[in-house]
Amino acid sequence: MSDDILAQLMQVLEQRKQADSDSSYVASLYAKGLDSILKKIGEESAETIIAAKDGDAKQIVYEMADLWFHCLVLLSQQGLSAQQVLQELERRFGLSGLEEKASRNQSKR
Repeated sequence: MSDDILAQLMQVLEQRKQADSDSSYVASLYAKGLDSILKKIGEESAETIIAAKDGDAKQIVYEMADLWFHCLVLLSQQGLSAQQVLQELERRFGLSGLEEKASRNQSKR
């Protein structure tokens, strides 16, 4: 995925914070609050899982796009950015999954 589309989406999501909830789906999610956004992420996660179980590549991509979109809505609602997630992924790059998990466990102590 291109950083450009993420930046464009995040910009639109920020603009929707000012929009009327009757005029924008994202604005309506913001107005309904965190629980509604989390519910949508749960729904989209389940739909992604079902598409993967069915083995339908086109549907997997479609549902994953919905899931990622709603995760971006959550980030925006929480005052976070996609760039922060990309930076975290970059930080982890080159670490084995076991090393990364061990470093998280040590930082929690």
